[in-house]
This record gives sequence, structure tokens and C-alpha cells, in this order.
Amino acid sequence: MSNQVWGLNGKSVLVTGASRGIGRSIAIALGEAGANVSLTYTGSSENSEKNAREVCELVEKAGGKALALALDLSNTEQIKDTVDQAFKHFGGLDGLVNNAGIVIDQLALRYKEDDFSKLMDVNVKGTFFVCKAALRYLGKSGMGSIVNMSSVVALSGSAGQAPYAASKAAIIAMSKSLAREMAPRNLRVNVIAPGYIDTDMTSFMEEGQKEALLERIPLKRVGKPEDIANGVLYLLSPLSSYVSGQLLNINGGLYM
Repeated sequence: MSNQVWGLNGKSVLVTGASRGIGRSIAIALGEAGANVSLTYTGSSENSEKNAREVCELVEKAGGKALALALDLSNTEQIKDTVDQAFKHFGGLDGLVNNAGIVIDQLALRYKEDDFSKLMDVNVKGTFFVCKAALRYLGKSGMGSIVNMSSVVALSGSAGQAPYAASKAAIIAMSKSLAREMAPRNLRVNVIAPGYIDTDMTSFMEEGQKEALLERIPLKRVGKPEDIANGVLYLLSPLSSYVSGQLLNINGGLYM
């Protein structure tokens, strides 16, 4: 789809967790739409920085502009500094995609308190404070839009993922509340809940598990990162100007 259709040409968007997987596809899709993309990576290894630089090259090859920024979502001061850098580099901020998150799976009886705290710090606290840091800039835009990433398990539940599901359900409630709070400033907030998407986070599944999963998905396929990216572009664009506080399920019919 051309960048004229999306209406994002020249707009500036911050995408967290964009060095691989779904975030990578979102960043590249924004580049194809002509957007300026600030993308964050964990900065925990040389490999993550290398991946982020490669995504920047792909964004620019697609037609956009890109900036890679290291970000530790458990560090609120670093969150503020990163959002400030994104705003200053491109001279504005029109959209935010909170894609970054972690998964720590374990049965409830074996779950460690430190793992619970780490999960909530990144997925819930991190998402909130990125939103908070971006709100003052997004409110100045005539089309400010936030897209937060949840998960199908926030709605359906999943054995061995109680804390993760809780963190993703919290993002839905948080987003709906922010949508009401920011509506007077013409700033929209929406959520996407992906189903099972073909990324590194789902690659651990054994063949038997994948076959059993496909039996439960009406469309009979695992999703592609591009499926999520298309939903993000819609929610960031003027095409969804009357959409706020909503949850978009992209899961092949796994949960209806």
C-alpha cells in the first residue's frame, strides 16, 4: 500500500523493541509508508545493536528515515531520555508503538518472585512510563496516536503463563484509561493483541505443539509479523481517526 494511502509520510514514530520479530516488521512497514522511525533495542549485547542498525538500513532503503536508540525499559530515567532524543532528532513525535516486552514462563507453583517483578517492571511499568514520557510530545501533534501491544493470552489465559497473561491484560486496562484521559487532547490510544506469530518467541515450540495449535486456529496458519504491522499502521494512521480505546485482535480466529 502506498505511503499516500496511510497518510504517515514524514510523520515521526517511536517503536520500542524493534530490533527483531514483530517490532522489526513494524519499523520496516513504517519506512515503506515514508515515516521517520526511532526504534529501540535492549542494548544488552552487541548483537542487539547490530540487529537494530540493520533494521535502520532497511527502514531507510524502504523510503523512511531511522534512528536506533538503546533502551532499558526497567529504567525510568533512561525511558525519558530516549523519548526526548527521538523527539529532538526528528523535530516532533506523532506516534508511539509500545512493542517491547519479555516472556518468563513457569508454572505458578514454581514461579520466582524476582522473575515476577522483572516481568511486571518491563511489560507494565515500562509501557506506562514510555507512554507518560511521550504524552507531552504526542499531545502537540494533530494526529497523536499510541498503539500498545498486548497478547491473545490476556483474553484466553494460558497454563504456565499466569504472570505474563496478567501483564498483558494490565496493558489493555491501562490503554483504555489513557484513551479516556487523553481524548480531550485529540490523542488516541489503542491496543493490538497478537495471536501466535512466527517469531523468535514462538520458535521454541515443538512440531507436535505447532500442529496442535494449528488445529485450534480457524484460519489454519500461524500469523506473520507483517500481519501485526498492518494493524499498527492502520491504528497510527488518519484512517483510524475515530478509533480510540479499542482492542484489535489479530489471531486468525484463535480467540473470538
